[in-house]
Amino acid sequence: MSETARPTPSSPETHVIDFRAAEQLLAARDPRGAVKLLDSVVAAHPENTAARLLRARAFFAAAQLRPAEQEFELVLEREPDNAFAHFALARTHERAGRPEQARKHFRLAAALDPQPEYLAAARFDEQA
Repeated sequence: MSETARPTPSSPETHVIDFRAAEQLLAARDPRGAVKLLDSVVAAHPENTAARLLRARAFFAAAQLRPAEQEFELVLEREPDNAFAHFALARTHERAGRPEQARKHFRLAAALDPQPEYLAAARFDEQA
């Protein structure tokens, strides 16, 4: 009689489950719950940019701006052409009251990916 194998708390399968659950929690407006799940995923896989980007979004949604900024910056160190990370970092700077830093990243996001939302936020028609 065989038992069904269950993933161990630190197994790769558990981390995938936690990542997906964190996505659901963030969508359900529970960013703090998402951060809790993602902490173990990032600890086990610090190189995982997707987990760091999701954790940065969760920090932002929880109004934890400094940790959000740090995570977005780390993502951009690894993926300098990530338009979404630039846009999200710009929103973080904007929310923290740093409009000049925000403008720089809004413009980088729009230059990398000219989506209407990015272009509108970049305000290219205004002087820098």
